[in-house]
Amino acid sequence: MLDLIKKTMLTGVGLAGLTKSKVEALAKELAKKGKLTEAQGKKLLEDLSKKSEKARKDLERQIEGIAKKTVKKMNLATREDVLRLTKRIKKLETALKEKR
Repeated sequence: MLDLIKKTMLTGVGLAGLTKSKVEALAKELAKKGKLTEAQGKKLLEDLSKKSEKARKDLERQIEGIAKKTVKKMNLATREDVLRLTKRIKKLETALKEKR
């Protein structure tokens, strides 16, 4: 029963979008309706919280990867490129001042 509830919830709700408060509210509601014991509710809460956090981190990594690939394909300067050029400009300015 518990596995069925988990699967249904994970399928019906975007796991990455589950916040801790939403998970807690859902577990409390199921416990209140007698669908889960208190121990099952706590376990469900722990499991969904862990899975939600992992899904959020995975989604974040995927988005970062897509963004980096997009920037590279567009041939745009990255933050590192700009910082490297800024340092180089400062060195050149210093060298020019020393020559004067």
